Amino acid sequence: RNTLRTQINNRAVLNAAIEMGLRPMMCVAQDYFQGKIVDDLRLRKTILELPDNKTEHLPGYLPLVPGMPVLLTENMATELGLSNGTRGIFHQLVYEESSADIQFQDKNFPTNTKFITQPKYALVEFPNCKLDSELAELQAKIIPIPISEQTFLFDVKELLAENVAKAAKINKKTTKISIKRKALPLIPAYSMTTHKSQGQTLGKIIIDLVMPPGPVEVASVYVPLSRVKRLDDLLIIRPFEFAALQVKPSTAQREELKRLDQVAKKYSKTFSNTYVEQTFFNNHTIFELI
Repeated sequence: RNTLRTQINNRAVLNAAIEMGLRPMMCVAQDYFQGKIVDDLRLRKTILELPDNKTEHLPGYLPLVPGMPVLLTENMATELGLSNGTRGIFHQLVYEESSADIQFQDKNFPTNTKFITQPKYALVEFPNCKLDSELAELQAKIIPIPISEQTFLFDVKELLAENVAKAAKINKKTTKISIKRKALPLIPAYSMTTHKSQGQTLGKIIIDLVMPPGPVEVASVYVPLSRVKRLDDLLIIRPFEFAALQVKPSTAQREELKRLDQVAKKYSKTFSNTYVEQTFFNNHTIFELI
């Protein structure tokens, strides 16, 4: 779903730019192998298109338009509320002008897209930031987000000739290489996965309850359904199987619920005069001391 989320976000940003009459702007990550910038066209194109969950959450392509929602993808200053998953509003990109108008051959981007390869920092407004005072020459709550560096592994096996890939396997040679990426730790937030939405209260949202193949976790349904304060602000995009709402807790969750039951019984006896509130979850009783 990370790939789908990325595609939706890219399209939403490009549409916003068109509606505002702005030239689409794309911030491009700089990738390095063994200390040198990746210049092989096939390799560069492939790793730039990787979903950010495979690149330590630094996107290869970051489309930007003023006023768009973004998510911070790393902990910057947790004491100020600037941590992984914090939502903000993008205002401006400060960057070095390239001597040439660089183009990347990608059918997903309009031909007039401006590609920026030397960004310095992005100015992002974080409404819930705990910074007490304004930064010099900036409005309240606007924080400069600098370039970040991360290293990730990429398997080049699919890019190798078949005989070379087979030879590497026979000789037990690794086909994984280490890539160092420099990019802004931001992603568009028009669309987000269940994992990224945890703990957030959102405005009006559209969700999809058709689960992908494989085991389904309770959180996959509960989390998106509980991101809004009113049901009127929630739209389910397509029909779904009712079974999606009847996901049973895992063995580990059942064991934890059992443990909580035992703890509740123990302390309800110890604090017999204390008011105990009962809540229910999947037919299990959880007691909370008030």
